[in-house]
Amino acid sequence: MANTSSAKKATRKIARRTAVNKSRRTQMRNSVRLVETAIEKGDREAALAAFSKAEPELMRAAQRNIVHRNNASRKVSRLAHQIAKLAK
Repeated sequence: MANTSSAKKATRKIARRTAVNKSRRTQMRNSVRLVETAIEKGDREAALAAFSKAEPELMRAAQRNIVHRNNASRKVSRLAHQIAKLAK
């Protein structure tokens, strides 16, 4: 348990940031999920539309240290590759 007033304040700040980050992570995951479901259905147009919204969402999460930047880049790359395979 925090003893000093500064430690108590830090605990409150961490709790607020955690709530914000949790919301952002959920939003990112939902946008990725939309792309994945469109790919599973084989709907290339819907996948492209969802991908154009998901990619900035992923990169923004990486920028804000919610996910690692390499992780976000890898996800974007893999989704783009799966969408490209739908064209064939």
